[in-house]
Amino acid sequence: MVMPKMGESIMEGTILSWLKREGDEIETDESVLEVATDKVDTEVPTTHGGILKEILVKEGDVVPVGAAIAKIETQAEGDTDAPNSAVEAAAPVDAEVKEVTIRGISSHSSNGVAVPDKSDRFYSPLVMNIARREIISMAELARVPGTGRNGRVTKKDMLAYVKNRPAGIATPSGTPQPVPVSISGEDEIIEMDRMRKMIAERMVNSKRISPHVTSFVEADVTNIVSWRNRVKQQFKEREGEPITLTPIFMEAVVKALEDYPMMNIQVDGNNIIKKKEINVGMAVALSGGNLIVPVIHNTDQFNLAGLVQKMNELVRRARENKLSPDDLQGGTYTISNVGSFGNVMGTPIIMQPQVGILALGAVVKKPAVVETPTGDAIAIRYKMFLSHSYDHRVIDGSLGGMFVRRVADYLERFDITKKI
Repeated sequence: MVMPKMGESIMEGTILSWLKREGDEIETDESVLEVATDKVDTEVPTTHGGILKEILVKEGDVVPVGAAIAKIETQAEGDTDAPNSAVEAAAPVDAEVKEVTIRGISSHSSNGVAVPDKSDRFYSPLVMNIARREIISMAELARVPGTGRNGRVTKKDMLAYVKNRPAGIATPSGTPQPVPVSISGEDEIIEMDRMRKMIAERMVNSKRISPHVTSFVEADVTNIVSWRNRVKQQFKEREGEPITLTPIFMEAVVKALEDYPMMNIQVDGNNIIKKKEINVGMAVALSGGNLIVPVIHNTDQFNLAGLVQKMNELVRRARENKLSPDDLQGGTYTISNVGSFGNVMGTPIIMQPQVGILALGAVVKKPAVVETPTGDAIAIRYKMFLSHSYDHRVIDGSLGGMFVRRVADYLERFDITKKI
């Protein structure tokens, strides 16, 4: 049994726990272990049924895709065949991994981030990520002792080195340092879990990479609220799913992205990548307080009923910890429904390498001036704020402002005769 490839850009995973023990009988597609990647935690099923003869990697080990992780004896194999088959299966994949993995990082680029180098020493993507975060140059990285196979530097080696990093190595100027925290005897110390650490790192990186600007627009969604109230019972009886306001908002975002394709871009160095696919992510709050962002791929190809079904499915799987790594990859734009927490607006942080994210505020009743055939009048309307954060490196205020205004226009022009 080898470490499977669990996503397009995932090259290794950390063994969280073994669900089976040596000597256990396992069936095909039965979950054998739990693996953590930088995207998601997931259970890994076996491709063959038989007896789990030997576990080759320990919990906590970081294992590259394609490496042998266990030996399984099937009915068609003897004890002598199982090890060979596992190694043979791993060999071609492992060779491919080594061929595509960037081998090192050199001195810092102009923006203070480590860049690739041609060193012959093998470094995994996980080690490179740690080196970038800690701003460790190639020369410094070469001095990190490796305890892995053939002297390979592991995650544990990097964390140990960072913890005991020599005092003589200075942090580049301009890099903020944590402020010391005072702790009293009555304070409770809560260690961040793995997901919270990941979220913290990505949010800090996003603010450092992208100069954030936020534009606000208030939209009248009275027609949407009235229409949804009218069809929700019928829809649930027919589809077996509730219809919320969020899929309607997402549909408007997709239309605006089609109108303004330069919002559906990513930044790669000095290049702007104009994405052909529209893949909208949606922030989902988990019961433990963390946040995860599953992605609806090719969002523009769904009708409203399809969006409702897909969104409900992803939210359900997110809260049951059943998302796959592919569910979290490939997003080109993101929405965050801060209104679900009673917030009227927010200033969301961009999901890198995207350039925009839209916060949906709470829908509230407000007195408003409306135009009638007999003149202006005061009426009770359903209103909400749209908060659009965008990357000011490539999105100027005109585009960022026009985009969010267009989303509001689609919401306000919603067809109350719409069939679903």
